[in-house]
Amino acid sequence: MAVIDRVPDVVFKTRVRDESVGGSNPYRWQDLTTQEIFGGKKVIVFSLPGAFTPTCSSNHLPRYEELYAEFQSLGVDKIVCISVNDAFVMFKWGQQQEAKNVFLLPDGAGEFTRKMGMLVDKSNIGFGMRSWRYSMLVNDGNIEKLFVEPGFSDNCATDPFEVSDADTMLAYLKGTQPGGVSAPRLAFVG
Repeated sequence: MAVIDRVPDVVFKTRVRDESVGGSNPYRWQDLTTQEIFGGKKVIVFSLPGAFTPTCSSNHLPRYEELYAEFQSLGVDKIVCISVNDAFVMFKWGQQQEAKNVFLLPDGAGEFTRKMGMLVDKSNIGFGMRSWRYSMLVNDGNIEKLFVEPGFSDNCATDPFEVSDADTMLAYLKGTQPGGVSAPRLAFVG
């Protein structure tokens, strides 16, 4: 069992608009590294079980979008939503949600989520391997604070949404929410 105090090094497979591609789908693949996302930046990350799912679409993503300016005023450079979905699904979900402030980051193969120790089996609802719901504050790649939903387990019958929400993170940044898990106590399994 290793202690996680930094975000894991992975390469994310993303799609970016590139007019030189032409046609009705002017996008190309672009690798994005953990260093490029987190290096020298204060970043809020929240992870969820899947794009288009009820809680993720009605509350989790919209509330981070809504509070974006307030997070920026507290020194946050970027807000990232990670899900074990491919780039195409994340893109369409972002369009449907009209996400303009939160960067939707596909972890299609679940590598980042696995290395975070947050990969769970949700086969009981037909999802397969997905992320457990959590949020974290990352400063230059170092995990400063982690909020993990209770009941972490495979094939969990519920989808807790109590501490990874935008309001809990905002309260923490304002110094009014002491909860969460300190980074040195994070354990990586697998």
